Amino acid sequence: MSEKTSMSVAGTAVVLRDGADGLQTLLLRRPQSGSFPGAWVFPGGRVDPGDGADAATEEAAARNAAVREMYEEAGIHVCDLAVLSCWSPPAETPVKFRTWFFLARDQGEEVHTNPGEIEEAVWLSVDRVFARHAAGDLVLFPPTWITLHGLLAHRTVDEAFNALTATAAPAQFATRMAAGGDGGFVMWAGDEDYPDEPGAVGARHRLRMDSLPWTYERS
Repeated sequence: MSEKTSMSVAGTAVVLRDGADGLQTLLLRRPQSGSFPGAWVFPGGRVDPGDGADAATEEAAARNAAVREMYEEAGIHVCDLAVLSCWSPPAETPVKFRTWFFLARDQGEEVHTNPGEIEEAVWLSVDRVFARHAAGDLVLFPPTWITLHGLLAHRTVDEAFNALTATAAPAQFATRMAAGGDGGFVMWAGDEDYPDEPGAVGARHRLRMDSLPWTYERS
């Protein structure tokens, strides 16, 4: 069975709002047990059978899952979902999900987290997230970090959506771990060490995680 068909599928909502300190996003802290232990993540989860009942494509089913999980985890509704990216995990990941990320607009509702599933919820500017991560105050996983990095250039929700509208297709990230002795980074297509689609000698498309702050290298 191919990688495309053997993975489970999930959907994630990157919910945005305009704040006094710039573009803000909603992050949820997971419990210390279960998936992404202790990490700050965007709301989301696996595609359930009901999510795909009226969905013609995998992307549509993932969109339904993102909307449902947003309500289940944070008690809010979202609108204007626009597909942002699709992530496939490294082969070393024990439980594999291909996850679709969607930008979504906040509707101004009060967040109510689901006890036991979510420990804490916070609205933070992207700059503030990176400052806290660099200080070791919060845990992020690479897809969340890279997604936030892509929002750094935008100061408003409209800017983020307009930039996405201008792109031809959602970004694809099939993550691979560093081979050999240097285990401090993950990489994607175009990096010189990427096993499936290597770039030119010296080309970089990787996230270095051997020390804080993390560094995104893309040539």
